[in-house]
Amino acid sequence: MQPGDRVRVDRGDVTNEGVLLPSTTRDHLVVKLEGGYNVGIDRDAADVEVLESGVRDVDETGDAAGEASEITFDEDLPTVALISTGGTIASTVDYRTGAVTARFDAEDVLRAVPDLAGRANYRGRVVANILSENMEPGIWRDLAEAVHEEVEAGADGVVVMHGTDTMQYSASALAFTLDVPVPVVFTGSQRSADRPSSDNVMNAVCAVEAAKADHAETLVCMHAGPSDDACALHRGTRVRKNHTSRRDAFETVGAEPLGIVDYEVATESGADGDVAEDAIAWNREPASHGGNGTGDDPAIAADLESEVELAKFTPGMDPAAWDYLEGKAGVVIEGTGLGHVHTDLIPRIEDLVEDGTVVVMTSQCLEGRVCDRVYDTGRDLLEAGVIEAGDTLPGTAKVKLMWALANADDPAGVMRRDLAGELTEESRPWR
Repeated sequence: MQPGDRVRVDRGDVTNEGVLLPSTTRDHLVVKLEGGYNVGIDRDAADVEVLESGVRDVDETGDAAGEASEITFDEDLPTVALISTGGTIASTVDYRTGAVTARFDAEDVLRAVPDLAGRANYRGRVVANILSENMEPGIWRDLAEAVHEEVEAGADGVVVMHGTDTMQYSASALAFTLDVPVPVVFTGSQRSADRPSSDNVMNAVCAVEAAKADHAETLVCMHAGPSDDACALHRGTRVRKNHTSRRDAFETVGAEPLGIVDYEVATESGADGDVAEDAIAWNREPASHGGNGTGDDPAIAADLESEVELAKFTPGMDPAAWDYLEGKAGVVIEGTGLGHVHTDLIPRIEDLVEDGTVVVMTSQCLEGRVCDRVYDTGRDLLEAGVIEAGDTLPGTAKVKLMWALANADDPAGVMRRDLAGELTEESRPWR
């Protein structure tokens, strides 16, 4: 019995047929079923019958053997740096537990997504190998430094492989910490590579094409709809994950996506290394320089103030729930409507401001902007020293405040000013 054989595996009352794959442990068999899914089976509890030998060539090198991918260089191709932080796009199934686990490094992604071959020269590096719920500001700093180094070394674009749960926060962090003249494109997948409905290939291909294009945005590139026809390019400071599991989970808040990548056109026109400009339709003009500057030379300001919290107001909440905010450098409040909290909380906010905490107001509403000049509560909040963040998304506002407190002499003024497309001058209907 060898990898590549078609087998029938009986385990109790369950029978599975498929192609035997290499396993990362001696205790488990891995079988690819007809529907495309892989299943891990306890070897000792299974009876195995070989139905046909060598029905498929299976390479036993790679992740299981610990071999590194070999990447060739073609001077006629653009160079794209692939930076991995983990997540589902760079994951596999742990057949001991049945859970999806981040395992691949950036070079393994090339082996797992052969469609990327010939589109660019790739440099791969790993900044972290975590599930994105474990993302921390210290890793944002490491990521910003890695991107800056790759751009300084001549990368024409950067693709960051990232888990989807906190991708919007990391994209915001790089938009504020970096000023680079090339694209930085975040991508990931909602479904792991062993699933027939996986979105990893299309997202990766579209992200590479977006990283080869002529702009300097920090973007999130994910499925634009439920079908495998296009990816949306969302500005990193205006995007939100709005669904737990759909492949088109990400949306630009308050506008259409910045651009759309036609997957079929990208597949055909980008595979020879050319920039697939025809594949990208921009809904608005993308930025030609990085988020917090205007120069062509890459610059970095990666310091972040970690003592910043995002606090959500809800009706009936115990004011003591905000005790943990005392002594923080900054607090972003997710208020209701135009930016409101219960009037009983206003004295607590005033005390925070008097103690030196920068307090910023955002809204729980998905669209529209904070305006605390309409109702009495809002006017009292302004008098207490609260800073309005306009239509900046709450998560983006937290990251921006972390950056502003560490890098700006006037954090309050920075929070009222647009740095990287996070704050619009005027909210306008767009549907």
